Amino acid sequence: MSQSKVLQRIAPRPQSPAIPSRRTKKTMIAALGLGVAVALTGCNEDVGKSKKDKGSHSSASKKPSAESSKSSGPTRPSGKKPMVAGWQTQTSAKHHFRYDVPGKAKKWKIISPETALSYTDKNGKPVVVMTGTANYREGGCASSPNPKAVGEAGKGQLATVGTTGGGTEGSLQENARNWAGNWGFAAYGGEDHKPKIKVSKAKPWKQGGIEGYTATAEVTVTNRPSSCVPPKAIVHSIAQKLPDGTMHGWVIYADQGVPKALKDSEMKKIMKTVRSTDS
Repeated sequence: MSQSKVLQRIAPRPQSPAIPSRRTKKTMIAALGLGVAVALTGCNEDVGKSKKDKGSHSSASKKPSAESSKSSGPTRPSGKKPMVAGWQTQTSAKHHFRYDVPGKAKKWKIISPETALSYTDKNGKPVVVMTGTANYREGGCASSPNPKAVGEAGKGQLATVGTTGGGTEGSLQENARNWAGNWGFAAYGGEDHKPKIKVSKAKPWKQGGIEGYTATAEVTVTNRPSSCVPPKAIVHSIAQKLPDGTMHGWVIYADQGVPKALKDSEMKKIMKTVRSTDS
């Protein structure tokens, strides 16, 4: 398998100095950061057994790592036509989701399905992981004083979409809420600067061959050292259960209150394209 492209993603949140990247067989781990999902528990095979709220304690910063991830699901083509003309399709064979995002002209980028994005704890262990991802407006907030500075707020993307999960713990309703809350917590403050999280009740979701649940997390950021660090954020999740009993999630999280932020109506339009790879 050929080596995937180096992916360096610096989220537009408060940052600590970048950790030097190191090469693996398939990709380069870049800008490792710390994060922990203490708000809720999760169901994710990539991070091992879930930790309960009271037992989780780690320092956090806001830089996701990027590394390769082999798919454990059946190989399926990613060339299915998008549901919206001019959009791009992303496929996660591992988590059995397919979805579309706007085209490159709208500042959207599809990331290699082999690349995993994660937030890690103080020991470097991933606590939330995504594969089959896409992001919006790399380079982040236009008011960043030094857009070339690695690790500086405003350097990263304004929204990210991806898939997660694979475990069997909990219910679909619980996991829909967990994924929305965990990503909101990890991406917008973590343990160091705990954001305020309000997670909705899970609601039934039936679309594109998926019969699951969806939930929304509203995030209020508590530490804003720069105008590029968003005051608020929103996270939407979709959870589905496969015949083998494993649960898988689709998540989109986006900065709010900064220039060119992704509107919630635009997020909902993307959500309408989410479908199962088995449908």
